[in-house]
Amino acid sequence: MARDLPDLAPLIDHALLDPHVGSEAIQRCCDEARHFGFAGVCVASRWLPVARERLGSSGSRTRLVGVVGFPFGAIPAAIKWAEAEWAAAAGADELDVVPDFGALADGDSGAFCQDLAPIVELGLPVKVILEVGRLAPEALELAVAAAIDVGASFLKTGSGFGPAASVEQVQRLRELARGRAGIKASGGIADLEQALALVEAGASRLGTSRGVALMQALRQGGSRTAGAESAEPPAP
Repeated sequence: MARDLPDLAPLIDHALLDPHVGSEAIQRCCDEARHFGFAGVCVASRWLPVARERLGSSGSRTRLVGVVGFPFGAIPAAIKWAEAEWAAAAGADELDVVPDFGALADGDSGAFCQDLAPIVELGLPVKVILEVGRLAPEALELAVAAAIDVGASFLKTGSGFGPAASVEQVQRLRELARGRAGIKASGGIADLEQALALVEAGASRLGTSRGVALMQALRQGGSRTAGAESAEPPAP
């Protein structure tokens, strides 16, 4: 492996979305993210207040990312919007939103947009989770066009509950976005080689629960790193 590797830390959304963890794990996730200088910490709405307190005030180097309608998006638009509004009030800096795939299946771009538009209007950067590996080409094109039309900041390959992120998925989203939105690769990012390939393909953000392991592997490759010398975060 080449020694001059890119610094992945500013691209990583350090995710902890396991519904069976408690506050101690959320706090540890935040400590790891601050230690390595990750782009964000991504947690379920229920944990946003805990993570906000641990990370410090909004606008800190590590951004707090809340998920909305996660993981399936199959809830009424009004409830999804209420969750997004609550997340914003709880201190989220960004929102990763699962859209209305039912509307997409019906080819109803109007309903798809109406599900997302009020959330975008809250004023936070929105990443739309598209489950690229499960969408037919026509549905994906419709979803990308609609997400960009309402002002989404990022297109996200998946929730992590579907197929793993792939180079092909990132490349396809990049082609469809045509520079109008960033690309976040998420789901099954298992090792450093895969993470680097996704970035090379055009991902400008990586959603993963393996951020610490990726940074350890990156340092063992003799590459540029962020943060302190130790691979372990300091005690809180």
